[in-house]
Amino acid sequence: MIRIKWPIALATLFVLMLGWYLYYTRTIVQQLHQDSEFITEIFNLVQQGIQGTEPGSEIRALSDLQTRILESGLPIVVTDEDGMVIMAENLGFVFDRSTPEDQRRALEEVAQLSLDHDPISGAGGNLIYFGDTPEIQRLRWIPLLQASGLLITVTIGFLVIRNQRRAEGEKAWTAMARELAHQLGTPISSLQGWLELIRVPEGDRPGKLAVGDVAAGIEEDLVRLEKISHRFELIGREPELESLDLREVVRELERYLQARIPRLRSGVLLVLDIPKNLPPVMGNDMLLTWALENVVKNALDALAGTGGEIRIKARQEHAGWISLRIQDTGPGVPFELRDTLFDAGVSSKSSGWGVGLTLSRRIIEGVHKGRISLLDAAGGGALFNVMLPSARQ
Repeated sequence: MIRIKWPIALATLFVLMLGWYLYYTRTIVQQLHQDSEFITEIFNLVQQGIQGTEPGSEIRALSDLQTRILESGLPIVVTDEDGMVIMAENLGFVFDRSTPEDQRRALEEVAQLSLDHDPISGAGGNLIYFGDTPEIQRLRWIPLLQASGLLITVTIGFLVIRNQRRAEGEKAWTAMARELAHQLGTPISSLQGWLELIRVPEGDRPGKLAVGDVAAGIEEDLVRLEKISHRFELIGREPELESLDLREVVRELERYLQARIPRLRSGVLLVLDIPKNLPPVMGNDMLLTWALENVVKNALDALAGTGGEIRIKARQEHAGWISLRIQDTGPGVPFELRDTLFDAGVSSKSSGWGVGLTLSRRIIEGVHKGRISLLDAAGGGALFNVMLPSARQ
């Protein structure tokens, strides 16, 4: 089955319509130029009739004028005072007034012409019915062509945007699946290790680990698995928000950092600046902690191997909003990635999947109705600013 690529098909149709439209309007313009010549000829015939000195020059001029008008393609039907058609021109057939069939056809044309124009009273009680010239009839297609072109343009734009959003969504879900597999991998590997230890006789286990120690390790990994599962469950729906103490959320971040800082080769200094009187924020504790962990993890990765400082600072910027800034002294974000840093699949690390900051933006902006942005850091490094709505509005 052939799959039609609608954006390409519609774009091709639009180009064809545009070409047709340009050719069509050019033809009409050329015809209008001819109409100017036609009007000039009529003027000349009128002048000949007015200024003619030979007998019958006026009649000849009027006859020529009538012939010239009929040659323009203007539909004209003349009826007498009894309603009989005595003259019909440019109706698409040769009219014979003595033929009943032609009379019938001509009267049908009269009914149609009278819908667009009122007849003009002529000499001897005659009525003159008229229609539009071929040029005017062709002009009627212009609005339809313009409307069709606009509709196709809007449709193309809609399909392109929808396809882009679908592609971004697929990329985001793919990256999220990889992130889930990555996060599940560590506790699962740990559980496999505990299982191997259980099979080893207690006296032969490293460190003389007792059954209780193994059980505690398994319990810790299961708690971590449950936490990961609950996080991804919440990201797929709209969780309930409650009043949160941002200091408690930052303490969770501190525990996250302290567990990972020892693994870095060089020292990393953590500086917290959270006022005690800071108003609470509206949020979900588990998701908000996850979002901020992803930002902090970027800072840790930036300082790996070199060391440095991570500063977390919170302030009440203005009424209704709390600002939380996370800044590191690493190399900063490459200029070419700044505009797309929060898009799925974008990462400054060769081994990264580019999903952490995408999740953070979804959690902060989609769930918490806040904002997250990358600011220019005066002293270098990366500076992320998270704006969260205060619980005290």
